This record gives sequence, structure tokens and C-alpha cells, in this order.
Amino acid sequence: MIVERKYLVTFILITSLFALWGFANDITNPMVAGFQTVMELSAAKASMVQFAFYGGYATMAIPAALFIRKYSYKSGILLGLGLYALGAFLFIPAASYENFTFFCLSLYILTFGLAFLETTANPFILSLGTKETSTRRLNLAQTFNPMGSLCGMAVASFVVLPNLLSDQRDAAGKIIFDTLSEAEKANIRVQDLAVIRNPYVAIGLVVLAMFVIIALKKMPNSAASADKVSARQTLSNLRHNQVYREGVVAQIFYVAAQIMVWTFIIQYADHLGIDKATAQRFNIAAMIMFLCSRAIATFLMRWVNGRILLTIFGIGAALCTAGCVFIEGMMGLYCLVAISFFMSLMFPTIYGIALEKVSPVDSTLGAAFLVMAIVGGALMPPLQGMIIDAGGPDHIICGLPSVNVSYCLPLLCFLIITIYGWRCAKRKA
Repeated sequence: MIVERKYLVTFILITSLFALWGFANDITNPMVAGFQTVMELSAAKASMVQFAFYGGYATMAIPAALFIRKYSYKSGILLGLGLYALGAFLFIPAASYENFTFFCLSLYILTFGLAFLETTANPFILSLGTKETSTRRLNLAQTFNPMGSLCGMAVASFVVLPNLLSDQRDAAGKIIFDTLSEAEKANIRVQDLAVIRNPYVAIGLVVLAMFVIIALKKMPNSAASADKVSARQTLSNLRHNQVYREGVVAQIFYVAAQIMVWTFIIQYADHLGIDKATAQRFNIAAMIMFLCSRAIATFLMRWVNGRILLTIFGIGAALCTAGCVFIEGMMGLYCLVAISFFMSLMFPTIYGIALEKVSPVDSTLGAAFLVMAIVGGALMPPLQGMIIDAGGPDHIICGLPSVNVSYCLPLLCFLIITIYGWRCAKRKA
């Protein structure tokens, strides 16, 4: 049995948190394109949204782990939900001041909360049952993450992007906003920033409701109650665990690849003359493939070792990424969407493999470094944005569209993940 009956209610509540941070992740990705237009930013500067968002994980993952070691999983979850709500509500003054830096600061604080939630929820799920079923249990819980992501994408696609006046186009497909006077742009900016603000305020209210529910629910305290080992000893143990150490590196590159693939789908489609709202539907299609594939992968793990599946899916992702680099037109866009099918099992499988040989007393801090690995999502997207900008007015590099060339970065990431899966499978054999 993946989840024992005595843990079922706790498992359901904690699993719902996966959907909450999935919503935040994937409503934020298309905001890069939204901010780029309404604030008149370069692709590189607009991608600072991702730098702020995933930089919050890097900043807060270790403090979150130390907090949980001292207190409990439940305390970490409550603090995470509180910070999540605070960051969401800061979008109200950010929109009023019309300041891009303020928006980035709001996202930075919001992801302090997400860092607490991920640092807490992932090892908590692993602890709710036997170690033999822990990776399958985490894959099952992670299945609900893309459900939240789909909701975030749907809100972005059908509520936010279609209502951005700054993205309206003329018959030739050119953005009208670029031709307006400063006064007209100012009026549109007020309206568009309010459209961007509202979903974050709404999710802030949902997060507050979850805070109350979890605060009232008694939960098993399987956090480091037996955690008598010093942080220094834990760090030493983790440093000498080769599978864990390589897992952290693989996770950095996986998160970087995931964020790059999803963030710049809109720019890829834009190069083909597709408006942002329509382009976001390709993101939704990618997430549906991601969700279905994760369910399939969880089922397959009953018979196929996760290390082997990770290797196979890494090869598939690399081939699709090569297709979106070298194939121009709609077929390249279809290859880009198909990458999501192969990304589905990567995060929870790398996470589970890396922590498999980590002792329970070291797991909280071990989980923190795997969450901190999400910093890959902060570092790589700005670099991809710089490659897109490097194409100049014609957006061409080496005879290919610069947005196509930029996907060489996720291609490199998937090759590294494939090598990690292969090395782990070889060790297991």
C-alpha cells in the first residue's frame, strides 16, 4: 500500500500544497512575456521575474530546513503558507506603484513561502509510510502539482493574457501598444497591471484558508523528532553520499530546463506570429501531457526501476529539444510541447533517488539542498533571454531563429540528467 490508512487525511492535505505551489509556478511563467510588453522590457530583463521567483527558493531553503529541524513539519507548513499569502498580497501596492522591481520583490517573498512548503512537504510525504514505497508515494503526490499548474496556466491563458490591452495587434500582427503616445501607454499600463495583480490576490485568499485548515488539523510529527545529529555532521554525511551529491546537481539542471522550456514557449510561438493568449494554450497542452505522463510513469514504476525510467525519459527529452532547436515552424513548436511528456517524472524521481540512502536524521537538511537546487530556475532563464536578445532586430543566430538557438541550454541540461539516471541505474545493477 502506497499510503497507510492512518496517514490518509494528512497525505491528502499535504498533497494539496503541491497544487498550490504549482499554481504559483505556472501563472508566473507567462508573466515574463506579459511584463516584457506592458513594462517595455528586454527579454533578459523580463526574465528577472524568474530570477526573483526561483532566487527565493535558494535564499530560504536552508533556513527552512533548520527551522523544521528545531520545530516540526506542521510549523514549517504554516510559516510557508503565511509567507506565500504575504507575497501574493504585496502585488496590490506593486500594481499601484507600477514598479517592476516591486513586483519582483513580491515574488521573492512569495517564494520564501514556497521554499518552506517544498522543503517540508516533500520529505513529509516520504515519511508517511515505508521507505520501499517512498518514491512512488512522492510521484503520486507530485501528480497533483501539475493540476495546480494547469489551473495557473488556465488563469493566465483565459483571464490574464487575453485582457492585456498592451498585447493587442493590428491586421499585420504588429503590437499596437508600441505605436501609442506615452499618455495612452500610461492608461493601458494601469489597466494591465491590475489584470496581472488580481489572480495573485485571489490565490492569497485561498492560501489563508489552507492556513486555517492545517492549523486546526492534528498531524503526525515525523519531522526530525529523533534528529539529534548536529547540522555539521549532517553536512558531512551528505557530502560523502555520491548519489545524493550528484542528485543535487541533476536537480539544478532539471529545474533550469523545466523553467526554460515553459517560460519561453510564448516567445517561440511569437516568432511564428502567434499572439500571447493563443501561445499560452500550447503551454496548457504541454502541462496536460506532463500530467498524463506523470500518472503513466508512477504506474510504470511498479515494474520498471525509476533510475531506468529517468534515463529513458532523459533521452526522449533531449531528442525533442534538439527538434525544437533545428526544426523551424510549427513542427519545432510541437517538439517543444512534447518535451513536457518526458520531463514529468524527473523532479520527484531525482528527489527520491537522491534521498534513498540518506538517513532519516539527515533527510530534512538533505531535502533542503534539493529544494535549493531550484536556483537553477533563477540562473538559466536570464541567460536564455540574453541569447534571444543577441539575435538583434532580425532575431537570427547562425541562420536559425535566436529563440530556437536558446533551447540549446535545456538540451545540455537534459543530457546531464540522462547521464545521472544512467550512472544511478549502473550502480543499482
